[in-house]
Amino acid sequence: MADFRKWFFAFAVLGLMLGASTAYAQGIPPGPSSIQCNFTPSNPTVVSVENEAALVGDVVLICTGGTPTPANQTIPLFNVTLSLNTNITSRLFVAPAGGYIDALLVIDDSFPTVPFPANAQQQIGSPTGQRVCYSVTQGGAGSVPVNCNIFNGTFNTGTFLFAGNPYNQPGSSNIFVAHQTGVAQISWEGVPIDAPGTAGARIIRLTNIRANACQTGLGSTLVPQQIVAFLAINGSSNITINGNTQAVVAQVQTGLIVGAKSVQLQQCVSVNALAAANNTATGIVATTNVTVTEGYAAAFRRRVLAGTTVTDVNDGNNVIAPPQNVPGFNYNSETGLQPPQPAGGAAIPFGAASAGDRILLRFNNVSAGIALFLPQSVVLTQVGGAPGNPIPASARDGWAAGFLEMVSPSSDASGNLVAGVTPTGAFALSALFGTGTPAAGQFIAAVPIPVVNGSANVVYEVANADPNATETAKIPIAVAYIANTANNLPSPGQSTINVSYAPLSGVGIADPAAPIPRFCDKSTPLAIWNINLCTCNLLFPFVTNQNGFDTGIAVANTTADPYGTAAQAGTVKLVYFGATTGGGAAPASQTSAIVHAGEELTFTLSSGGDHGITATPGFQGYMFAIAQFQLCHGFMFMSDLGAQKLAMGYLAIQLDTPQWSEAALEFGAATRTGIINEGQGH
Repeated sequence: MADFRKWFFAFAVLGLMLGASTAYAQGIPPGPSSIQCNFTPSNPTVVSVENEAALVGDVVLICTGGTPTPANQTIPLFNVTLSLNTNITSRLFVAPAGGYIDALLVIDDSFPTVPFPANAQQQIGSPTGQRVCYSVTQGGAGSVPVNCNIFNGTFNTGTFLFAGNPYNQPGSSNIFVAHQTGVAQISWEGVPIDAPGTAGARIIRLTNIRANACQTGLGSTLVPQQIVAFLAINGSSNITINGNTQAVVAQVQTGLIVGAKSVQLQQCVSVNALAAANNTATGIVATTNVTVTEGYAAAFRRRVLAGTTVTDVNDGNNVIAPPQNVPGFNYNSETGLQPPQPAGGAAIPFGAASAGDRILLRFNNVSAGIALFLPQSVVLTQVGGAPGNPIPASARDGWAAGFLEMVSPSSDASGNLVAGVTPTGAFALSALFGTGTPAAGQFIAAVPIPVVNGSANVVYEVANADPNATETAKIPIAVAYIANTANNLPSPGQSTINVSYAPLSGVGIADPAAPIPRFCDKSTPLAIWNINLCTCNLLFPFVTNQNGFDTGIAVANTTADPYGTAAQAGTVKLVYFGATTGGGAAPASQTSAIVHAGEELTFTLSSGGDHGITATPGFQGYMFAIAQFQLCHGFMFMSDLGAQKLAMGYLAIQLDTPQWSEAALEFGAATRTGIINEGQGH
């Protein structure tokens, strides 16, 4: 066996030698030195776990070496394939584009003649002299090496995005569109890449790549989950990638943090937060509020970069001017790189987002009889800082401050806007703030919100945000209703709210009809307000009708007073805990007849009393009195028969929140007289 192995090795060496001799004999020299490329993400970014079409960082190859193609010779063609560890969700183009997807390969970071913004600088780039446009034949007719460091004219306009291979044609082209070759894979096919030699570097940038971060999810440890790009290159000559062929292009974090203030409202007390206010008032007092906070800086993104020449780019119009046209520049927006659109190209510009980040508020179990109002715009303030000021007119399109604007007071449950429904009053960025000076949490304009079958949906969009600060918005909410207890309005119950990015979508793959961005629902219902029946709860901690003693009880309905309090009326339920003489069970609970404002319910344990209360002889223990009206007060008097030897009395313990307490003030309660007074007694 050992001898056989030695001979096998010798045959193998001989075969290699013969093969090499044959190649040289045929006149085929060894191949030229390969192009050496370093693979790196140029701007790995943080993306929201809620985002199903998150724009991840560019992938960049910086290449040197190799043998440049001689003049009038065909430049080698390569197929560049990129895969992610999650679905790729860049916009998918339809006919006549076929399987093309909105992900671009850019050679040498061509710098536009008119960059936007004007002071934009490329993060990675070779000297201007090395940025050249490409044709299939290098240096020959059709290469047109004029203005090759700009985007204009670099597309092969005659075949771009149409049937056939749009790259193997004469004419300059250094921007190429990908094919979708799998749910998590895209390829640029037939890309001419010339070796830079020793004169400089060749830059290959892969950009406008969107990923399903929702599918990736959050990490289970303190280390964030990562979106990783894997690269492969096949071609007619050699490209060697130094080191790894994979790189992190994004880290996944929670993008939206939500809080809600829960308040207690009384069915019998009318609420009118909009009294004497109109749709442009700035002094409306909110009933409650919701806070939305970025999970990290730049988690709230506009549709495009804010610039001094842009008046309103968040209007749903896909045509954006000026375009975001500088490769490698971090625009901190939902829109990606936008080279000029070629003739006959796609209807939607490259890199375009459908909208900026939107916030969806879904109100659930809104009681019948309730009217709901939210502000037209809400100021964003920095987390941990002083309350922000409204955006000055001269800086509305800069990073001076941020705000959300309502794009619809009505949508479906996924945050898709309802056609034809717009907020009341002026609704344009130029008129958002009017003459008011609202601070965080104040109304700028009250917009009535339609409530349908107990549900209401409101959508805000990020109109401006500072990418270098973590920001938060307190969205005030006004609830209004007229007390109508006779008809059980507003109906009692707990209302909740779900707050999420919008629009919500279940489309986790590339799709030509799905909006960009789109999100998955990570929200949970939060208590926002509760309509309580008007009750008053008293505790009598000791009552007795044993051992020669008897107890008398008085419960007063004091809603009749000289302070203008609305009169209320209702029953009183008595609930007993203890025992009767000889160890018998406590009496069953009983309910009185209606006790009107200004009346008192009085009775004794031994004999009963008025309003239908019957006797409970021999009972000793404690007793609750639950009145179906507010502002009840109770008194107990206990003595021996005829009060000959011992008598005592006490005020019932009021179990409800005192009107003057911090909790009551937080919930918006107020005393009848405006004077702090005792709410409990015994």
